[in-house]
Amino acid sequence: MPHLSLEYSDQLSGFDAAAALLTLNRVLLASGEFEELDIKSRAIAFSSYLIGTQTQGHAFVHLKLALLSGRSAAIKHQLSEQLLQALQQTCVWPPAIQVQLCVEIIEIERASYSKVTISN
Repeated sequence: MPHLSLEYSDQLSGFDAAAALLTLNRVLLASGEFEELDIKSRAIAFSSYLIGTQTQGHAFVHLKLALLSGRSAAIKHQLSEQLLQALQQTCVWPPAIQVQLCVEIIEIERASYSKVTISN
């Protein structure tokens, strides 16, 4: 834990999802809240989406951070703000497209989460 899921509209041709994930993972590590090997991230581009009733001139990047329950609202807010700031700096955003960036913190009930690490 945590799990970071980055969803974005595929028309953002200058958006480097792999570089963004690395930047975001570094932000999480620097927060002091997580161990490096516990941070798992992934990205997926969407070709079918709408913003309002259209796609022309609009794009999005939506970041979901799933955390085990127990962190204060202040810590979750701080993580959200730090991730949003890092996300803003990950790309030269196209001038002809309005891009909506957002960060969502999702709490996973600690009592129902299971994990095992397998290594040979």
